Amino acid sequence: MATTSGTADTSMPDSSTAAGAVGLARGVELHPRHDQAFPTLTPPEIERMRRFGEVVRYKDGDMLFETGKPGPGMFVILSGHVAITQLDGLGHVTPVVEQGAGQFMAEIGQLSGRVALVDGQAEGDVETLLIPPERLRALLVAEADLGERIMRALILRRVSLIQGGAGGPVLIGPPNAPDVIRLQGFLTRNGYPHHLLDPEFDKDAADLIARYTPTPRDLPLVVVPDGTVLRNPSVSDLARTMGMIGHIPKGKLYDVAVVGSGPAGLSTAVYAASEGLSVAVCDSRAFGGQAGASARIENYLGFPTGISGMALTARAYNQAQKFGADIMIPITVQSLDCGRDDGAFALALDDGEELRARSIVVASGARYRRPDIAQLSDFEGRGVWYWASPIEARLCKEQEIVLVGAGNSAGQAAVFLAAHAARVHMVIRGGGLGASMSRYLIERIEATPNIELVFNTEVVGLEGQPESGLSGVRIRSRLSGGESAMEIRNLFLFVGADPATGWLGGCGVTLDRGGFVTTGVTADGETASALETSVPGVFAVGDVRSGSVKRVGGAIGEGAQVVAALHGFLGDTAKPAL
Repeated sequence: MATTSGTADTSMPDSSTAAGAVGLARGVELHPRHDQAFPTLTPPEIERMRRFGEVVRYKDGDMLFETGKPGPGMFVILSGHVAITQLDGLGHVTPVVEQGAGQFMAEIGQLSGRVALVDGQAEGDVETLLIPPERLRALLVAEADLGERIMRALILRRVSLIQGGAGGPVLIGPPNAPDVIRLQGFLTRNGYPHHLLDPEFDKDAADLIARYTPTPRDLPLVVVPDGTVLRNPSVSDLARTMGMIGHIPKGKLYDVAVVGSGPAGLSTAVYAASEGLSVAVCDSRAFGGQAGASARIENYLGFPTGISGMALTARAYNQAQKFGADIMIPITVQSLDCGRDDGAFALALDDGEELRARSIVVASGARYRRPDIAQLSDFEGRGVWYWASPIEARLCKEQEIVLVGAGNSAGQAAVFLAAHAARVHMVIRGGGLGASMSRYLIERIEATPNIELVFNTEVVGLEGQPESGLSGVRIRSRLSGGESAMEIRNLFLFVGADPATGWLGGCGVTLDRGGFVTTGVTADGETASALETSVPGVFAVGDVRSGSVKRVGGAIGEGAQVVAALHGFLGDTAKPAL
């Protein structure tokens, strides 16, 4: 829904700040991109839009949309005024902006019919043109110039919600608590606004703690806009309570189901949906995959100054929704049924539902590899990290940290964290970086004074208590065998990844020795499409595919390439049997 002005970056940045909706509303008038976030449409432009919607009238005081309820689509105000306000779960109502004739009310969530993040109430009699989500997507495609302006405004409005911490759930708990960080990371990676209240300093938060008297295991409390209070929820429970996950229409058969929403999966969704295929995308955590956690990607074509992984993949995520792809996050695919008794593949989902599609694209990527270190799992989220976002960087401020790894992801993380930490000890098993890291990153690391390279060394032990977090690590020289201890509270591990292919078991998809999906050869050893697996109709792209180039550009290219193969397969299966 209409909210506030945007910023220079139209991606979805870190939303952990709690600047507050008052500052958000004030920014509406002051921000230099206000006109782009809240354009006024001309009468001829509105006339072009009429065929996509219907006129709906409201009386004074009527609600056009309400926080936490599915949004009906985009409203174009033909006459009258609508007040946009923010309602949080603590009962606070804050004015955001007022909109009048010629303006439209929506934000990026309305492309897929997600719940509203703010309230819209008629001030006097109001006449609107209501364009439902499916017709809004058609408008964006059919009216290219007008669609570009609308799309930019929708993205800028979500950005402002995120930066102001407005319109989403309220997290209540200590900022550095592991479960606070877990939920903040989930919401941030999915571009969902929220804000955090520390009960030590905020009276409302302290009062809520006193009312619910949670045990330490119950924290953080999460208050969603309708007032529901959750006690330390799982990300799935939180997502369902907030309406982030929609239900699959009963009996719906998609042309293609994509498992994984990293660069390869999002690329497949964009190109397939833009060419008229019905597309569903499932991911268990967030869009962007490992690339989405990259602080800065500088070797991707077209971005000479670099771009964060979050910014790049958020653009693709929005683009896929624009073309009508149904993106379901967080949904875990548990298994794939390749029997095709009724001509369709079936994906079993963790919520008990089944998703049916005529073809499957495996884009599940890889999961972070966990070194064989005693008690490692006890400290995950409590000082041991597998990615480096602004949330983790905040925890490292002016501290010494250890980072393990020698690939591009490790290099990007080291440079990013060096801007926050007092010192980054980069622990590398080998004797150099040249064989595994891009030259530009090596040069940047060498030029950063507070990054120390520790070659021929490995981490062999962890110290501390799981309740209080990591307090130190033990490292060992691979040359001399000598061990030493380091007092550090944060350890970052970038030691590669293993393919996420467990859900393919029993389906007949051939894997190589490392567990990656092989393509280009049928089960009988015959030549197949370059991206097709041993099971006809099941394709693989990106990092999960055996022999793929483990680069963002390569993944995006394969996502585009597979669409031609999908058309070929779907066209063949559509032919009647002779």
